[in-house]
Amino acid sequence: MKIYTKTGDRGTTALFGGTRVPKHHIRIQSYGTVDELNSWIGLLRDQQIENRHREFLLIIQDKLFTAGSMLATETEAPGAPGRKGRIEIPQVIPQDVTALEDEMDRLDADLPPMTNFILPGGHPVVSYCHIARTVCRRAERMTTLLNEQSPISEILMIYLNRLSDYLFILARKLSSDLQADEIKWIPNPPVE
Repeated sequence: MKIYTKTGDRGTTALFGGTRVPKHHIRIQSYGTVDELNSWIGLLRDQQIENRHREFLLIIQDKLFTAGSMLATETEAPGAPGRKGRIEIPQVIPQDVTALEDEMDRLDADLPPMTNFILPGGHPVVSYCHIARTVCRRAERMTTLLNEQSPISEILMIYLNRLSDYLFILARKLSSDLQADEIKWIPNPPVE
């Protein structure tokens, strides 16, 4: 099977099910941003971090492929199963959200309470995590815009929202593990 098909040479691409749309279509923007997020998480997983974090990030990468498949498939009604015609794809399910919440609770239990916003950075590994978090937020924004135009499964929006929270907590945990400084954002008064 060749990787190039030449079918997209005129600026369109096919969704699961065969419908062709422009490559700049909001649906493509949505799952393209999820794909970008998956790549950043892969880079984060490749860093020198605990195996438990690596294993959980691998599960997230699998769920992001599922999310991308769901976004690449037109559904016939809000909340409809991920199918059009004969195509059946896996689904992100409520238990996937619960897994993120449980892992956040576990990570957060070891962290000091947060009293201020935190500036991203402190260590390259922590910075990769923050970049993944911000790409996740963009994926969430794209997905909610898509939902206004063509309703999608609500669980996708919930999953992306929770995933960005997880990535923030993971960044804090990695800062702690790596003994990196968490720099609090304390707004300066305006200069007169």
